[in-house]
Amino acid sequence: MKKEKGPAYLLLYEEMRRKITEGDFVYGDKLPSKRNLTLTSGYSPVTVEHAYALLEEEGYLSSKERSGYFVSYRQEDFFSPSALKVKDYPVAYEDRKNTFPASVFEKAARKVLSEYGEKVLYPCEEKGSIVLRDALVRYLGRSQNIHVCADNILIGAGSEYFYTVIAAMFGRSRIYGIETPSYHSIRESYRSEGVRVDELKLGNHGILKSELDRTPASVLHVTPYRSFPTGMSTDNKKRREYIQWAEERNAWIIEDDYASEYSPSLKAEESLCSLDPVHVLYMNTFTETVSPSIRTGYMILPEKLMQIYQENQSFRNCPVPLYIQLIIAELLNSGAFERQMNRIRRKKRNIRKD
Repeated sequence: MKKEKGPAYLLLYEEMRRKITEGDFVYGDKLPSKRNLTLTSGYSPVTVEHAYALLEEEGYLSSKERSGYFVSYRQEDFFSPSALKVKDYPVAYEDRKNTFPASVFEKAARKVLSEYGEKVLYPCEEKGSIVLRDALVRYLGRSQNIHVCADNILIGAGSEYFYTVIAAMFGRSRIYGIETPSYHSIRESYRSEGVRVDELKLGNHGILKSELDRTPASVLHVTPYRSFPTGMSTDNKKRREYIQWAEERNAWIIEDDYASEYSPSLKAEESLCSLDPVHVLYMNTFTETVSPSIRTGYMILPEKLMQIYQENQSFRNCPVPLYIQLIIAELLNSGAFERQMNRIRRKKRNIRKD
């Protein structure tokens, strides 16, 4: 293969993509192994691995354990940028940098249909499918160092749904401390539920201590991984400061851990929930990591709050279709979800090095 100027893995990626899109390799064909491609192309094993990972991420190929790589590209499934006019885009289309591979999602969906059949049309438990909640228990334990019982996990339709549940569970008499600036939906969602909000100023590593000292809030809503729109992340000192604040006031912390899976750190971020499972409600969604269209998230409630939820909120039916829950469980159980997150994290680390 002819080597031109540019990152080696991108040159190899473009060459292999051309061979696939122009028909040298067609749908279902087995591609050269990474070892053979290393020998024949002159590229390093790391370069070949990065190129294949990028091709798989974009849906041109798929990997099968102990079998190798196979072409998953079909002409009818792809559009060239020049062929797709603006008016052809769906109304809600957004340019998302970390799109989950459709081929991986499709594979999980096919397996779910094959295994469960018509059961995917059945209603599920009020808290959400036990299959997904069990998958989350294992995933959170190995990836986030959060150890929780499936009975303490609720499945819901995204963050805004959980804000409503929290407000109803706590009642409207409490004051909620939130970061400022912060994602507007947090503030507006609470206010729409009749909840009083105290906006707490951010410093370089989290909410200023002076703001924590002065606020009358008994609920603190924080986004430790990356606050929007500042991009600020809390350090370990600030996280422990939050926990001390909650312990001293017998208050609650809502840890909104949106998109923390993308942290480029080699070590899992130390979550507030892992440090203090007694005072912390943990929530996250698959909006950014899989797709906004699936509208699926989860919330972990401490035991005391789960008792309160059971007493006054257990009438709620899970709003997420069982079929979607089972697909996400399959992505977690098969390792496909973590492999995708690891690819993106490696890319982020490489960008930082450059």
